[in-house]
Amino acid sequence: MKFGLLGPLHAQIAERAVQLNGPRQAKMLAALLIDANRIVSMERLVAVMWDSAAPATAVRQVQDAVSGLRRNLVACGAPRSLISTRRGGYEMHLAPAQLDLLEFEHERQLAGRSAAPLDTAVALRRALSCWRGNALVDVSSRVLEIDAARLNERRAATHKECLAVELDLGRHREVIDELTDLLREHPYDEDVAQHLMVALYRCGRQGEALQVYERLRRTLADELGVDPTPALQALHQRILTGDPALTAPDLAPARASAPAPNSAAAHRPSDTSSERSDTVAAGLTMALPVRQLPLDVPDFVGRSAALAEIAGLLDGEAPNRAPVVVVVGGPGVGKSCLVTHAARLARGSFPDGQLYLNLAATSDEPRDPGLMLAEALRALSIAGSAIPNALSERAALYRSLLVDRRMLVVLDDAGHADQVLPLLPGADGCAVLITSRTLLTQLPGARHIDLDVLSPAEARELFTGIVGRQRVEREPDEADAILDCCGNLPLAIRIASGKLTGRPAWSLRVLRERIEDESRRLAELRIGDLSVRASVELSLRLLPADAVRALSLLGLLGAYTLPGWVVGPLLDRSDGEQVLDTLVDASLVRLTATDALGEPRYRLHDLIRTCAVEIAAPLATADKRDAIVRVLSVWLDLVRRGTDRLPGGLLAAAHGSAPRRALPDAVVERLMADAFGWFDTERDNLLGAVKLAVDWGLDELAWELTAGTATYYDHRCLYQDWQHGHRLALDAARAAGNAPGTSVLLRGLGQLHIYQDEFDRATRALESSIELCRDTGDKRGEALSVAMLSTVSRVQGRDDEALERVEQALAIAVGEGDRHVEAQLSCSMGVMRLMQGELDEAESWFTAALRLAEALHDEHRVAVVLRRFSRLHDRRGDPDAALRCLRQALATFEELADERCTGYALLEVGRVYAGQNDRDRAGRALERAAGLFHRHGDLQDEATCWQLIGDLDAAAGVHDSASQHRERAGMLWQAIGEMNQTVDPARPSSP
Repeated sequence: MKFGLLGPLHAQIAERAVQLNGPRQAKMLAALLIDANRIVSMERLVAVMWDSAAPATAVRQVQDAVSGLRRNLVACGAPRSLISTRRGGYEMHLAPAQLDLLEFEHERQLAGRSAAPLDTAVALRRALSCWRGNALVDVSSRVLEIDAARLNERRAATHKECLAVELDLGRHREVIDELTDLLREHPYDEDVAQHLMVALYRCGRQGEALQVYERLRRTLADELGVDPTPALQALHQRILTGDPALTAPDLAPARASAPAPNSAAAHRPSDTSSERSDTVAAGLTMALPVRQLPLDVPDFVGRSAALAEIAGLLDGEAPNRAPVVVVVGGPGVGKSCLVTHAARLARGSFPDGQLYLNLAATSDEPRDPGLMLAEALRALSIAGSAIPNALSERAALYRSLLVDRRMLVVLDDAGHADQVLPLLPGADGCAVLITSRTLLTQLPGARHIDLDVLSPAEARELFTGIVGRQRVEREPDEADAILDCCGNLPLAIRIASGKLTGRPAWSLRVLRERIEDESRRLAELRIGDLSVRASVELSLRLLPADAVRALSLLGLLGAYTLPGWVVGPLLDRSDGEQVLDTLVDASLVRLTATDALGEPRYRLHDLIRTCAVEIAAPLATADKRDAIVRVLSVWLDLVRRGTDRLPGGLLAAAHGSAPRRALPDAVVERLMADAFGWFDTERDNLLGAVKLAVDWGLDELAWELTAGTATYYDHRCLYQDWQHGHRLALDAARAAGNAPGTSVLLRGLGQLHIYQDEFDRATRALESSIELCRDTGDKRGEALSVAMLSTVSRVQGRDDEALERVEQALAIAVGEGDRHVEAQLSCSMGVMRLMQGELDEAESWFTAALRLAEALHDEHRVAVVLRRFSRLHDRRGDPDAALRCLRQALATFEELADERCTGYALLEVGRVYAGQNDRDRAGRALERAAGLFHRHGDLQDEATCWQLIGDLDAAAGVHDSASQHRERAGMLWQAIGEMNQTVDPARPSSP
């Protein structure tokens, strides 16, 4: 269990981050952490929660927020005693190792008690390592901002104290960069300026030391109207006069300078490159340390996990240390910024310096490794003819010079392993940080860190830091929309922020309107030399033509997380996944996860997808359309095969004329091993496939894909998906004059309307479907639509009409030899006879339906018939037989995760127990059924449940409860009546 507030608010339990439910929980957690192991009063928590006047219910709302936070933490594995309720407030109990603030204070105390300066410096360094950025940077509260400012000041004071101690230890070279950064953050701090002047002077940089003084003097005079303190003026004078007392003792052996280019050492012959390099290196000593790191990004945000991982891998004492770390990521994701920042943080571990080389792999002219070695050798004070000609000799000399040294080498924008291998030092004390858009798996011992876009909180922090808090707080929704258009990509955020910074008169709305149009977005995301489009194009130069084509076609599929097989049909080739691997290795397609079926999932970043669509624009429309058809044909084949493996349903239509394309049998078997699991995984993609078909005018594919998913939607009660897909495809089918497709889709919508108690709409849809079925000769479709209309008739109390329609539909099904429809309609006949009181006749029909369903091995239909049969047993006074049927049916429905039929069965269970005056068991079953009906919008059957519960309450004399439950049922029936312009309540849809 680990909590953090020295940076973004952080909570981790059992090595997993805790997701807080909204800003209120975050504020409560932050307030409790700041005063960990102390009682936090209710008054303070109220002040933290509301910046302005608190509402009258403030105490209640704080209690709710803390209770919710406690439940959240306990659910993640925290002990219930973590947050205890105290008189007047709450207390959070944490050990020092569990909270970064407690660790920080503990290390500061150790430093204060230490007698040895070296131990003091080590403890202060450990204290500073507890920080991940400015305290509570992502929690908005005026009270907490005051606390955060206090903590940040304590951090700065600790940092200053640490650098002063290290300066006294003779580490003047090592502290210069940190002192420079600290003075930039605190430009009026004369103590920091004094330390920096002394450090520079001791390094022989007297002129720079004097410049520090002069800059500070001007700043104080211009901005504060004061002069430096006498102590600082005295130091300035001592540096001017070269006071020898300022010079620290030389704690390291003196290093000689490099020999002249024409010296004998530079030209000594050798038989091998390694012998020559060792000999030359023995005669040369570098002017260390080398400090070549680029400037740090001043507004660097987030990336705490990546920074921690890099720090751990570079730690020479860590068991998992890696000599080579490769940060891999797509265009504009912030690889170079991260590595530069991480390298600066790691400077203390590499006292001999940091070497920086830009390999420019994505430029027009990638840098040759031989030239890079020459540049590195010159940085190490080897010049002119002392640099060997051969690549192998340069590499050997480079490695020899770094033996027994502790240096960090940063290789930026690497393209391939051959460009990097000669630049790897062989010394144990050295480490290499590499950025690349491609995986460099050929590098021995390398550890790869895959860098993704910023988190939403980090993206907002970066945007706010550049644009300004006031502008963002004035238009928070516009800021969120801009970040959404940028896809949290750091490069895009910097460009958008830069545009706003350079145009202070713009509102955020202006920029949002300019970039929300995807066709204009890339053109707008450009400022100066920075451009998202140009950054992506640099990666494309490194790709083979088939990978570029695959990327362009992938962009046409939309903003979805896709399975890997789609690339094969897109390119019309069997090795599509090899091409996909090329795109993944180039960080243009992201491998996001492995799904529940064990299959990898891939996604294009939204801006890369926009680039891909632009790349696809010049392709012939016919070629693009053919690629889309091939992919959709595979989706259709998989939908059909998946539906065939689901429990029997009558919504699946006969095949139309749309093309079908099959994946290899082994792949299909793997995907369809769990048909429900496959549909669950591809749920979004299946709706996306329908929309894609509609957008490309492929009406036949659109309706077949839609109709094919209806059975799945039916079993999972996914009414929103069902309606959305059917509406999309229906509009396309009607526009194209596709009568068969229109009839199927109207029938599917008719059944959906029945489930949603929209009987007038159901009637209109089904009557239109029947008319089209008769026009096209679709007998099976006609039988199904007539059968569905019989349900409407029965529910609305027109029993004779309902019976006539069932008989009509059954006659058609028998004539067509469709035994599945015959089994369903035989059961419906049993229901009708039961409602008429003809029990023997009902039993005959139920028995026939059950035998037919068993012969078809349709376990779901068997369970439906058993559920219906239970009512007959109950009517005959045999509740035990009824309950046996219902238990068997329930087991099947629950195994198949069919919640709607589970609700129907529970309703029947409640009825049977109600007939036995068993109020407790009846109530439990009915309440559970009502919950399922409520979840799926079945107002009618929910109303029936509450009415029965109310009747049970009334019979037991619990009149208040009875009144409440009956009133609830009445309100639901009233809502149904308003939807269908009727007055009398309808019967339950499952009698």
